[in-house]
Amino acid sequence: MKNLFALLFSSLILLGCNTVEGIGKDVKRAGEVVESAARK
Repeated sequence: MKNLFALLFSSLILLGCNTVEGIGKDVKRAGEVVESAARK
């Protein structure tokens, strides 16, 4: 699970968000994905 989060987070960063606000949204989305996966 930890590796999944690291992979998602790294992917979002590498895809490139140019603003702090955009990075915040991406991190929030990654957290939602991890939370959803944990519920299953």
